[in-house]
Amino acid sequence: MSFISVFLMSFALAMDAFAVSMTKGMTLRKINFSIASKIALFFGIFQGIMPLIGWFIGIRFESYIKTVDHWIALFLLGFIGLKMILEAKNDNSLDDISYDKLGIKELIVLSIATSIDALAVGVSFAFLNEPIFSISSTIAIVTFILCFLGVLLGKSIGSLFKNYAQIVGGIILILIGFNILNGHTGIITSFF
Repeated sequence: MSFISVFLMSFALAMDAFAVSMTKGMTLRKINFSIASKIALFFGIFQGIMPLIGWFIGIRFESYIKTVDHWIALFLLGFIGLKMILEAKNDNSLDDISYDKLGIKELIVLSIATSIDALAVGVSFAFLNEPIFSISSTIAIVTFILCFLGVLLGKSIGSLFKNYAQIVGGIILILIGFNILNGHTGIITSFF
């Protein structure tokens, strides 16, 4: 597999993580280099580790992973998105919401939800005899860079939505979940 192919695949795999990073950038009040790096590091590590796990699992569990990965992603992203919307709606004054919560648990859940596709890609590499460690490293680095930029972009965009950033962010997470589901099943597009 050529470097350009690996780079383009890494870019495609990082798109969900990039969108979620942008959402975090929108909803956190205080964004600095350290916070942007922390978010990007979580997404980059998980995107890099998941192909390795998939590669090690290989052919044995491929059919199981591919049948449920999109449902797991929809559930995790939908749950966090709904939680964000409900927290914003249940607060009487959106001005008083603290967007500065950056919990490790939430970052882990978001990282898993956005990297399940990378796990499935790793399973396919078990059959292709590709250098999995260099591919996983490229995926991790590309994801880190895109997510770092996504947080900063989200910070810029977040000021447009002001107090409604948490609601908009929750809606975006839910839509990403449905997009992942639709990409695997075509359920949504089959209705139109």
